[in-house]
Amino acid sequence: MTSSPPRPGRDSRVARLPPRERILDAAEELFLSEGVRAVGVQAIAERANTTKTALYRHFATKDALIEEWLRIVAAGYAAAFDRVEAEHPDDGRAQVLGVARFVAEGLPDIVLRGCPFVNSTAGLLDPGHPARRLIENHKAAQRRRLTAMCERAGAHAPDDTSAEITFLLEGAQVSAQNGSVDRAGDRLVSAVRAVLDRAAPTG
Repeated sequence: MTSSPPRPGRDSRVARLPPRERILDAAEELFLSEGVRAVGVQAIAERANTTKTALYRHFATKDALIEEWLRIVAAGYAAAFDRVEAEHPDDGRAQVLGVARFVAEGLPDIVLRGCPFVNSTAGLLDPGHPARRLIENHKAAQRRRLTAMCERAGAHAPDDTSAEITFLLEGAQVSAQNGSVDRAGDRLVSAVRAVLDRAAPTG
């Protein structure tokens, strides 16, 4: 399979990266455009302007490369949670809405490249695959943090509220990827706000 066109400025940007980062950058481009199962190590090495031997010096297996790439993606989401918590200390409602806006702002990229977790899960059929376990652990940790935010927001059933909001966050990304809903970002933030309003204590 052929790879997708490089992002603007990619060649000059990637040329300055150390070998390990070039490999990860190439893997991301190919995994998102073609899927983790379809992409071979040789294709990744060629796109990174290196050799298979050099690639294996940094990553013992293709599975190890997939896992490390997803670990970096997960860290980016965790950092976003960190930011909204720091920006709105003790204000759970603002924190939840900050997460919703973060996801909404990322939807245009999802439209072009797809969700790394959704795409990868579809290609990792073995439930015991380390990268699949990494995704599951990341999602569980994200859900726990969202539940804590909902509790700080005063939701009368924070676990149920975070479950409903998780459905919205995940659904918005899938809907953006398949083009089934227009203005997905605006609709997402509005829907999350409505869930928080409904979950707040009355009287």
